[in-house]
This record gives sequence, structure tokens and C-alpha cells, in this order.
Amino acid sequence: MGRNTRTAHLAAIAVVLLLTLMSGCARIPTAGPVGKSSEGSAGNLSAPVFLPAGPQAGASPETIIDYFYRAGSGYEDDYAVAREYLTQASSVSWKPDQRALVYREARVVPTEKENVFNYELDVSYTVNADGIATQSPKGTIEKIPVTVTQVDGEWRISALPDGTAIAEETFKVIYGAFPIYFYDPSFTYAIPDVRWFIRNKTVKAMTSALLAGPAPYLRGAVVSAFPSGIKLARESVPVVSGAAQVDLTAKELTETSPEDRLRMQTQLTLTFRTQPDVVNVELRANQDLVRVEDNGSVLPPVLDKAVPSRQIAVNGNDLVRYENNRISPLPDMQSVSSLQPRFPAESPISQTVAFLNADRTTLYSLNPGQPARALTTRSTLAHPSFSILNWVWSAGPGPAGETQVVAFKPSGVAEGADVPSVTLAPGWLAGRTVKDLRISRDGVRALIISEQNGTTRVQVSGVIRAGDGTPRELTAPVNLVTASNPDQGVWVNDSTVAVMKGAAGSNVTPELLSLTAGDPQELAPWPGLVSISGGNGPDEIFGQSAEGIFQRIGNGWSPQITGPIDMSFPG
Repeated sequence: MGRNTRTAHLAAIAVVLLLTLMSGCARIPTAGPVGKSSEGSAGNLSAPVFLPAGPQAGASPETIIDYFYRAGSGYEDDYAVAREYLTQASSVSWKPDQRALVYREARVVPTEKENVFNYELDVSYTVNADGIATQSPKGTIEKIPVTVTQVDGEWRISALPDGTAIAEETFKVIYGAFPIYFYDPSFTYAIPDVRWFIRNKTVKAMTSALLAGPAPYLRGAVVSAFPSGIKLARESVPVVSGAAQVDLTAKELTETSPEDRLRMQTQLTLTFRTQPDVVNVELRANQDLVRVEDNGSVLPPVLDKAVPSRQIAVNGNDLVRYENNRISPLPDMQSVSSLQPRFPAESPISQTVAFLNADRTTLYSLNPGQPARALTTRSTLAHPSFSILNWVWSAGPGPAGETQVVAFKPSGVAEGADVPSVTLAPGWLAGRTVKDLRISRDGVRALIISEQNGTTRVQVSGVIRAGDGTPRELTAPVNLVTASNPDQGVWVNDSTVAVMKGAAGSNVTPELLSLTAGDPQELAPWPGLVSISGGNGPDEIFGQSAEGIFQRIGNGWSPQITGPIDMSFPG
């Protein structure tokens, strides 16, 4: 029992679940008096409760360490059972909520120091105190040093780092992925920031995370209505008769404008939308209700911005519009057939389009009534993508071979005039080849697929802009786990992308990757897919092969039309 294996953990989890179900302990938490609900149960009435075993007499140091970490699944009463494995001093000082290491496999390993062991983990995720999850590839080993000592003849843990370690299977039962919401800098769009919280503690955890600010990859790209320094006035967010009572420090709250208070309330309302027990939000200052008025000056933010139903495509060596299974010419546009256009993109807010030439070395823009304009020429360029601010993005090697991301704003520029442009060289892309780059519909994030030495990364970065909307920086990204090595991807909603590796001669299996889930979802394979486009939601995904265009229908693909290639929704 001193060696903790994956099999042992699975068996232990199964036994605990079976016993709790048989005893009625995997229960629906009951509410208090009529009209009341505790914060702990709000919105998660079916979350199971684990009842781990306490320490047994005569247990070895390895067993005490092993079962202490297993007891981390018993989060109720502030991890009361887990604390039984600790000395009195360690029980007081240990802070379990600081970090959760989610592991695939674990074992207890002695060290050269007496009474010191390592809890050695193959880490799948690391979740910090604010619910931000960092995924790790298989084989990522972390060693937790643990010291034991004897107390009244029994081994207890006397020194250990803060945080818990939890098996991946248990983690998926106890924790859930929940978006908290921020705004784009114009307060036009609501931007999800996905966090992982214990399902029975979400309302308070969501509020604390929201006040602490966005995840690192969104810092500078999004804004919050909550002023810096504002905090919870009490360490709970009770839900009373459907109202989440968010009690904030009075000075910071009362100094805000009526518009900001309405935006704060809206931000919390969007964040709590996954909690079925929360109907509305009350702002309070040291328990006194703060009136929030809507005078019509603040518009509600757009949630999960939709794209138009049309697509731009190439047909007969020219640019066309594809909509309702029909093709038609682009209105007011000159022919560009002599340039052999490929991989077009269309602005979501104007008639400006962009495309590459056949060998992907030159990026062109096209405005109504003007000839095509060459924006940049490089050895290779990524598929262009427009933001809601009319900047068109691409990526390719710079003069010295360094990886560069470029953005241009050709819309409204007179023929022959200079096009505003920006060149970025993120350090995290150094040495990598950008295969695809797509800006999210809200303009705040960039999906970037890059490759180095045969290894692909799918990443989402925040877009930091100047006050006039000019791109300034791409933040250090968050990684999305994929089961393949995709070379292209598209946004399908505000938290999901579809990716695949095109292959004309074999079956291709696209994947859905979500910021709210760790595991990719494989779509139905289809022979010869070479490009993909995404509309509004996972059911509006199109693929193209030599046989024509296909749309995802259920768990399959439905033929649409032959002829057009390189379809792309606006953006």
C-alpha cells in the first residue's frame, strides 16, 4: 500500500463512489428554510460528496502520505478528514486551496533524508487558487516533498507544501469548468475567461476570481468594471431567494459611477449564468444594499458574437460569395483572377477582403472599386484573418527568418495611399512556423497554430491594442490540448475552435477544442478534407475536399456543392 498506482486510485475511487451512493452520501445537498440557499450548494445541487477514510492505527509513513492526498477529495468542512493526517501545527498552517495538482499516476518515493518522501506525480493539470488551469503533456513529473514524524506512536505529516493532489478521474467529478466574464476595451463584448472550481463552491470562488482580474493570457486584452483594490467585505457570497449578495468594500464601490456599477452587476450576472440557483445579483457595501440603476446609457454586452451566414470562397480562379448553397460574385469588386487568389478572408464590418496568391507568398487586400493591393511579400504566409476593427492579420518569416505576426488596416484607404501596418515578433513564437492564425469574433484573442521540429502547438493569445485599436502586442498564450498535429483551425464560438490537419489522400478527423474542457472532441472522419471553415456553433462547420463542400450534420458530413474552394466566414 506504500506505492500509489493508477489502478489503486481507480479502485479506491470506485469503492468510495459505490459506498457513498449506497449510503445516500453522494447526495443532493438540501436547502435551509424556504426561500434560502447556502452559497456552498448554490447552482450545483447534484455535485457528489466524497467521504474519504481517516488515518488507520499502525499505518506506515507511505500509507499516511498516500491516503492524505486521497483525502483531498473530501473538501467539505475545510478538508477536515485530510487534516487528520497532519500534525497539529501543519493542520493549522496547511492551505489546501492554493493549488490543485491533477495527476494521471502517483506514487510515494523515499528520499535519502530520513522521514522525507516525495509524492511523485505525472501531472495532467495544475489549477491555481484563482481556478486557472495549466495543462501538461503526459510524462510531466512533479515531486511533492513531504516530511513525517511520529505523534503518540502514529505517523503524521509535519511538513508539506500548500495545495492538494487529486486523481484526474476524481478531479473531473469534483471540479467543473466555469467561465467568468470580462469586457473588451470598448465594453461592447463579453469575453469568457474559463476557470476550474469545486462544483459546490462556485459562487464565492467565481466572485473572488473576478475581482482578482483576468487570466494571464487575457491581461491587457480585456477590462473589468470593478476598480482596482476592491474586495469582498465578507468571506462568503450567500444566495438568498435567488439573489447572490455580493458584499464589497464600501469605499471602492461607492466611489464608482452609476454606469460602472451597472457594468459590475452585468459582469457578475453573466458570470453566474451557469448557476441555476442564482436569478439576480445584489451589490452591497458592507452589507448595505447599493441601488443599481439603468438609465439606458449602458448597452448590454454582446455574448458570443455571431458571424454573417455568408462565406467568401474561390471559384473559377476568382473570388465569390457562397451562401445558401449558391455562389455569386462579390459586389463592386474587380476581378483578381490574374493573381490566382487563394485562402480569402472578408471583413465582418466592411466590404474589404484579403487573400493570398497561389504559392502563399503575397498578401493582398481588395476594396470596392479599387484594384488589388499587395500588403506584404514573404517566403510563406498564414491564412489572413480580419478583426472586428478591420485589421487583417497574417504571419510569416521576417527579413532575418524570424517569425513575425503582421496586421494591416486597408479598409477606407485611398488608392495609392499608405496602409497602416503593425509588425509583432512575440518571443514565444521564436523558432516556430505559424501554420494558421485566426482572430476571435470579439477581436480580443488570436488562435495560433504553430510548428517546430514536427511538433504542433495550438494556442490562444490575447490581443493588446492601443486606444485607437492599433494592435500592440500578443500576450503569452494558453495551450489547448489536441490529439493530432493540426495545421489549420477556425473559431466556432467564443470558447471553441475546430482544428484539423488537411490531407487530400487520406481520412481526416477534425477536432473540437474547447477552453472549457481538457479533452478534444473528435468529429466524424471524412476522406480528403483539405480546408475547414466555421460559422455559428459546432454544427455550422464546413469542410472541403476534391469532391466538393460538405457540412457537418450530426455525426457525419452532408454534401453541399462542388466548385468553390477555400471557404471562409467573415473574420
